[in-house]
Amino acid sequence: MATLSTREIKVWQKKKYPDRLIITPLLEEEEQIKDNTVDLRLGTEFIITRRTSFPAIDATKGIEIEQRIGQYQERIRIGFHEHFVLHPNQLILGSSLEYVSLPSQLSAYVIGRSSWGRLGLIIATATAVSPLFKGCITLELVNLGEAPLILYPGIRIAQLVLHTVKGKGTYSGRYNCSTGPEFSKIYKDDEMKFWQENSEPNHLEQLLLEARAEIEELKTKIELSKNK
Repeated sequence: MATLSTREIKVWQKKKYPDRLIITPLLEEEEQIKDNTVDLRLGTEFIITRRTSFPAIDATKGIEIEQRIGQYQERIRIGFHEHFVLHPNQLILGSSLEYVSLPSQLSAYVIGRSSWGRLGLIIATATAVSPLFKGCITLELVNLGEAPLILYPGIRIAQLVLHTVKGKGTYSGRYNCSTGPEFSKIYKDDEMKFWQENSEPNHLEQLLLEARAEIEELKTKIELSKNK
């Protein structure tokens, strides 16, 4: 696995489909593709979390989450001449303005621009983007600073780091072909059934029991070695 240089990024952009790297629109290509990364701009759609009286969000209760998603999360759109105020300790979901399409030989991860990080803005660290992913990239934005931050759609907010994959990669996620931020779909994980009330035993339970037994065995060996 090797990180693509600025020149290599541009080479992949000129390949023929399906081996072509697509990142569009690049409003200022020379300014956005440099230092071996691609600067991503903030899109115009956001998912904000409402303050509710819910005691907690239980990811194992998929039907309940789907029914109540509109009660604690809301999708909004902000124009390019408008702004959004991100308050301290507030979480919102945004997305890249750019639509990204990766060929099977490339993967990527997203990092926040350090200039924004120094103001307290944190973007989900090292968000992985799998080969064959297509869509706008959802960005989890949190203000860890002491003062509200004003965000403008269209500003350069994150960086895409691209690298090659050994062989050909695949993508089997749930967020393909998105054109804006996506609500969490973690409740669709099959393993969530294990923690549901009155659930039937499954293979995960056996794996967890075996893992716990291995940990206890390891602890015993460590204690015996200390006493020698």
